Amino acid sequence: MRIVTLGGGTVGTWIADLLGQHGHSITVVDVDPENTSRINNDLDVNVVTGSASQSSVLFQADILGADLCLAVTGDDEVNLVAASMAKAMGARRSIARVYAPVFRDLSTFDYQRHFNIDRLLSLEHLSASELARNIRNPGSITLENFARGELEVQEVLINEPTKAIGVPLKDLALPGRVRVGSIQREGKMWIAGAEDEIQLDDRITLIGRREDVDDVKAKIQKDSGAKLGVVIAGGGETGYHLARALESDRYAVVVMDQSPERCEFLAKHLPGTTDVIIADATRKVQLEEERVGSADVFIACTGDDENNIMACVEARDIGAKKIMGIVGRPDYASIVGRLGIDVAVSERDVMAHQIMGFLNTGPVVSRTRLPGGSIAVLEIDVLADSVATEHVLANLELPEQCLIAAFIRGDYVSVPSADDRLQAGDKVVALIDDSSTEAAIEMFSGNGT
Repeated sequence: MRIVTLGGGTVGTWIADLLGQHGHSITVVDVDPENTSRINNDLDVNVVTGSASQSSVLFQADILGADLCLAVTGDDEVNLVAASMAKAMGARRSIARVYAPVFRDLSTFDYQRHFNIDRLLSLEHLSASELARNIRNPGSITLENFARGELEVQEVLINEPTKAIGVPLKDLALPGRVRVGSIQREGKMWIAGAEDEIQLDDRITLIGRREDVDDVKAKIQKDSGAKLGVVIAGGGETGYHLARALESDRYAVVVMDQSPERCEFLAKHLPGTTDVIIADATRKVQLEEERVGSADVFIACTGDDENNIMACVEARDIGAKKIMGIVGRPDYASIVGRLGIDVAVSERDVMAHQIMGFLNTGPVVSRTRLPGGSIAVLEIDVLADSVATEHVLANLELPEQCLIAAFIRGDYVSVPSADDRLQAGDKVVALIDDSSTEAAIEMFSGNGT
């Protein structure tokens, strides 16, 4: 694929190197001649010096017809403008990295839709989602970036008997806003059907808004009733997003940060968090004063690898049960386990996972494989004159192992009913088995009959 990376800083250089190693044709654009000179010497890529937000520079980078544009400069506004321009100038897919939460907050303004960008990615939000996944349901997946972050896919293990066991899905009276996507049993995984029944030890995937998914989980998965004590060291964007993801009756969340101003912001914007404390998490005495040793989970996300490692070691020494942290440097990967850190999340790794999911052709926007089987979650554009627009969903001859879990139309995300009819310009989120992928994608492509 031909990929244009806008921004040659740490993130942009690393992405260019990663994609180049996978055999893609890469062009890197950066405004700093020193950066472009370094990249030109170190990597086998094309390099353009200039501002990513100028049309002449994008023309020089041959943005017309590029398969993918990744705007990852250090400036949110430049990324938004450049990604939007790239899409308008002919790039098939365009993605912008953003830092400030306001750009992903749909309650104020839909920047992604306004600028016609395929995805807004936040390294901090992705890292927080990965940490939350390991706390809420270790070993499962949580994909919180479908449908502009409004949809979540959660994997649930049915490990204790409940009233839902042995009852056909159609008779469980689940809310219409949630879909049971797949069932994994005894090494086999398949798309769930109305007649399927949940059995003990099944792993199932649920798709919907997080609050709705949590309600369904309460019906089909027995709750131990124990509230987990979670301490988050670092109240930056990652810590903030993580605290928000854990706001529920299942967790007592405490956030620690050294900055009084930041703590004031967190206390105001995290109403579901138990406490916000001004403290230095790298100092053992302060961890002891705040009784971190009694925490079920301790997470360090201070913004500095060394501080995170130090805080994790101190928390482990005073008795915290599960230790997690953000550790980005690859050369630290071999030591974190020996230091007693149970889960180390790398911002680069979670970004790589996201970006690799965008390397698709045709109407497919993104593809994320469910663990342990042959099923993937695909985000697909509905193109004009496609077969998918010809009938209501009940009358569409979709492949057997294909489930349309949701669709996005304009500002709205909906879980479809049998009477809904897709339109050109919609985007669908579908679970599709590998055996049905080609036939399913063809239904959303243009030139239908």
